[in-house]
Amino acid sequence: MAKPAADSRSNRAAVQATNDDASASKLSCVKKGYMKDDYIHLFVKRPIRRSPIINRGYFARYAALRKLLYEFLDCGMTGDDKGIRKQILSLGAGFDTTFFQLQDEGKAPYLYVELDFKEVTSKKAALIENSTQLRSKVGEAASICQEKGEVLADHYKLLPVDLRDIQKLDEIISLANIDPSLPTFIIAECVLIYLDPESSRAIVGWASRTFSTAIFFLYEQIRPDDAFGQQMIRNLERAVAWDMQKVYSTFIEAQERRRIERLELFDEFEEWYMMQASILRASTMTIKNEYYHPLPVGEIVSSECSFEHYCVACAINDTLGLFKNFGFPNEENATGSPTATTL
Repeated sequence: MAKPAADSRSNRAAVQATNDDASASKLSCVKKGYMKDDYIHLFVKRPIRRSPIINRGYFARYAALRKLLYEFLDCGMTGDDKGIRKQILSLGAGFDTTFFQLQDEGKAPYLYVELDFKEVTSKKAALIENSTQLRSKVGEAASICQEKGEVLADHYKLLPVDLRDIQKLDEIISLANIDPSLPTFIIAECVLIYLDPESSRAIVGWASRTFSTAIFFLYEQIRPDDAFGQQMIRNLERAVAWDMQKVYSTFIEAQERRRIERLELFDEFEEWYMMQASILRASTMTIKNEYYHPLPVGEIVSSECSFEHYCVACAINDTLGLFKNFGFPNEENATGSPTATTL
């Protein structure tokens, strides 16, 4: 169903503003030593120093994704470091730099595809074309069109799309040369908050139908009677969601926590626990959060509370049998806040 023009413009403006804000926050983390990223500064015009609680929250988000991503890339590896070809598909990728980092680390997958609104991909394509540092990572033979918002290289694709247009997503799969039968890691970070429930359900249904062996990584606000959660349980083999307090205290390595906790003076513990932990009431079909109030589509969340009541959800299709022990540890082996939920 077509969306009203005014709604579409508002949605795109909100996404662009959030993208710029997220990039600035990531750069703040990098400058304080929370994580390494040699590329994010190329995407930020005006660096901003974030508060320690914001830096720690963004680090938790980064560390959770990176740990699951590495686990995915290592699945099926053989002794000579050769294994099944893998793909990464990033929905609403914004100015994310993961592809460039994985290139430096020697961990880049066979194919990395990023999708976003044309307003975003056009700017990213221009930055890649005009930066020797970025251009060298996609390859000198890459085709870059700023006007179309496209970058087409052998192992990297940047393409414009409105994620609400499912038919267009099918066309993108063909254009990007994505093989739906290969193991695929699908990333959706802060994407669904800008979509109506119907579109969220459509995206989940599309992903589950299209990719038979896939990890769907979701970093998102929890919604009462969440349609997305219901769709995942109906369409994907298994799924689990942990609030960010449990992710931080249980899933992120203790050594990493100790390292970053020494970087800045931190005395906002009560606020930290309130922002990171969510109260989940779960049945087999729904997720509920006592304290969450849904935001209107397109409303921009203030950067100072942008990860309030967020969770990480990991859903799996596993036709090839690669992901038997993938992701979060079993509940009986996990400790931390009692808010992990099987969808």
